[in-house]
This record gives sequence, C-alpha cells and structure tokens, in this order.
Amino acid sequence: MRYDGTTRNTGVVAQALGKTLLIHFWRTLLLFLTLVLSAAIHLTPAAHAQTGKIEISPAGSTDTAITERLTGIYSQISELEGVIVTVSDGVVTLSGNVATDSAADRATDLATRTAGVVTVEDQLERSREIAKNVSPVLESAQATLINYYHALPLFGLALIVFLIIAFVGHLFASWSRFWQRILPNPFLAELVSQAVRIVMLGVGLVVALNLTGSTALIGAILGGAGVLGIAIGFAVRDSLENYISSIMLSIRQPFRANEHVVIDNYEGKVVRLTSRATVLMTLDGNHLRIPNSSVFKAVILNYTRNPERRFEFELGVDAEDDPLSALSTGIETLQSLDFILKEPNPKGVIKKVGDSNIVLTFYAWVDQTQSDFGKARGVAIAHTKAALEVGGFSLPEPIYRLRVDGLKDMSIVESAASDEASSAKPEAAQPAAPPSLQATSVAPDTDLDEIISEERADESTKDLLDDDRPVE
Repeated sequence: MRYDGTTRNTGVVAQALGKTLLIHFWRTLLLFLTLVLSAAIHLTPAAHAQTGKIEISPAGSTDTAITERLTGIYSQISELEGVIVTVSDGVVTLSGNVATDSAADRATDLATRTAGVVTVEDQLERSREIAKNVSPVLESAQATLINYYHALPLFGLALIVFLIIAFVGHLFASWSRFWQRILPNPFLAELVSQAVRIVMLGVGLVVALNLTGSTALIGAILGGAGVLGIAIGFAVRDSLENYISSIMLSIRQPFRANEHVVIDNYEGKVVRLTSRATVLMTLDGNHLRIPNSSVFKAVILNYTRNPERRFEFELGVDAEDDPLSALSTGIETLQSLDFILKEPNPKGVIKKVGDSNIVLTFYAWVDQTQSDFGKARGVAIAHTKAALEVGGFSLPEPIYRLRVDGLKDMSIVESAASDEASSAKPEAAQPAAPPSLQATSVAPDTDLDEIISEERADESTKDLLDDDRPVE
C-alpha cells in the first residue's frame, strides 16, 4: 500500500480528536489524583470500628464489671476521659462532659456494644469550650499531615508506574506503520491508535490506584466514568454521529473528487470530504457544505460514474399530421448527429394527444466524457424541430376560443373574426434549413472543473477521499 501526503492527511482529524480527549483526560486525572490523596489518609494503620460485642471480666457482679470495663475503655480515649459511667441492673448511664456530639455518639456506641448492657442513657453534656473543640481539629490535621508524609513513597511509586505504562502506551500508539498495516484505512488506523493511547492511560491509572490500596476509589471512578460517559454521549450525540459518519464515508468512498452528484436535493460537483462535511461546488460555482451524517444517510445520485446518460425532450405536431411519420423523421435526425450514441439507439414515442396537437417524446444517449449533456440536448432539440418543419410537419401554437357574453347573434362576431383572420393571415413561410453542426459545439464545459482543481490544490484543507481505495 502506498502512504503519501494524502494518506498522512487523512489522520489529522483523528489526531485532533485524540488531542482533545487527552486534554479532558488530564483534567480529569488531576481531579482523580486529588481524590486519591484524600483517600490515602485512611491507608495508615488506624483503629477500625468493630461491630462485635465487647466482653467483660467474669469476676464480680455484672454491673460492676460493666462499670470497670467501660471506665477503662474511656480512660484510654482522650476525648472520652471526662465520661462518668454508672450501671444499675444492666442500664448504663453516661454523664460528664464531652467536646463534640461525635464523641458522645462514640461513647454511647461503645456502651451499647458491651456485653450485659440492656440500654444506655445519654446524659452527657456537650462542652462549648474553645480548647476542647479546637484540639480535636488540630489533632486530626496533624494526623492527616503525618499520613501524607508516610504515604509519599507509595504515591511516588504509583506515579512512576503510571508514567511508565502511559509512556509504553504512547510508544505503541505512535507505531503508525503497524496500525496502517493491520488497518488499511489511514483515518481508522489513526483513530484506533489514539484509542489505544487513552486506554493505556486508563490502565496506568487503575494500576496506580491499586498500588495505593484505593480499591474503593477505583470502583467509584469507574462508576463515575460510566455515568459521565453516558451524559457526554447524550450531550454530543450529534457530533459523534457526524464523526462516525465521516469514518464510514472514508472507508466506503461513495464518490470521487470532481464527480457530478445529487445528495438528497443538493446538486453539484464533489470538491472534498472532510472530517465534518462533504463540500460540493454547485453548478453556479458556489460552495455547499453538507454534514457527513446527512450524506451517510442520504440518497446519492451520481451522474459521473456511468459516462453514458440519456436525455429526453418533447415536440408537438399538428393533430392532422401523421405522428408515426413524424417520429421516424425525428429519430433519423437524432441518428445522424455525431454526438448521439448509436447504441443504445435513439427512440421516440407518442406521449399524448392534446386539444390541438400530438405530443411526441424523443430519447437519445450521449457520452458525457465527449459531450456536454445540456449542450447536446439543446442541439438535438434544434435539429429535430428543424427536420420536422422541413418534412412538412407543423408545430402549432395553442388555439383558444373566446366567448363574448351579451350578444344574441354570435354568428356575426364569428364571421367578422374569421374574415379578419383570413385577411391578416400571412403567407406560409418556407421552413428553414437545419442548423449547421459545425457552428454549434457540444464539447464538455471545463470551467467548473478548473475551479475545483484549484480548490483541491490547496493542501491546507485535508481530504479524506482516496483514489487508491475502491469505490463502493
């Protein structure tokens, strides 16, 4: 396969998409790393809440044992040192002062989980002293900083692993010859390589999070990414549909540059196929951009693919003339024209009988590479009309009858009109000879082709049309 400048140009759109996705990915990655740092605070050895029962010493009575057990536990916790425990028949009453509501809840939870406790009465008073309320916050901040400090080597290792995986993915995605070999379409090859690069970045992030032990965060990230992907998909579904259509059109190649096509109701010659739109040059010389999503779903009529094209036209002869003889004269005239193809042969049919004439329809084929379709049709009409007139067939104009209300004797008006028409009727003019073919050229018009060639010579605008690929 040949990889020239056109081949390289077809991947520019995929590169642009990859760069955009990478920018959004790095922004998201910064947010993820922030979350990881926050989650890593809890990675240091810390006391975890237990849900089982707290056993008491079997010595002594149950109430005394519960009192001693809870008092010993509270004395070991700085924020619960001021809690006073009173137990009677398994009912624990907690009194004293604590700094915060969370400390009171913790004391109540410890008492409730102690064996032999029937219920807990919370009579704790919440202290509003500044020192007691600020001290836990400062201690928590200090513990957080210490945890950050101890977790730095682990974070460094995770970052190194992530960078290594991302670098390997970048090298693999940049192996353009490999992707172009397994994927013949350069546009698709560039897209897949960009997708591989993004996937490797995701793999590196997951491995790095596993090293830090943030498995719960991985699940949250994957779930959030799924929801975010769905939201983005709905938000940019039109853009994605147009982009996918561009990929399919670049693979299918439904037309070539400079071909005369009709896409739905839009007619023109193809200038180029870009990542977003198909650019046509209308027959008036104007640029027309059609979104690729519309082109992919549209009905496309291609006039250039088959160089042989048929045209038709109608001529009316007098109702008193022989229509079959007129058809024969017209067909012979068409056959005598050099630009009319002999195979398929020209044909003619009687379309309808009108009020004052018989309408004949003639069909003939031309080679568009040698003759301009519009010029050939015009010259054929002129020659056929002249041949019919020379052959004695008249092409009458429409006849209308006027009715004048208010006159009792219409015969007077009709007689006067007849006499006036007879006196004003000119002598029959001799039919003119057929026009000379040498005076009328039917050669194809190349003006529009030259404009399109100049447009395509501008390499700043990339084109996804590839002449080396087969046409669908």
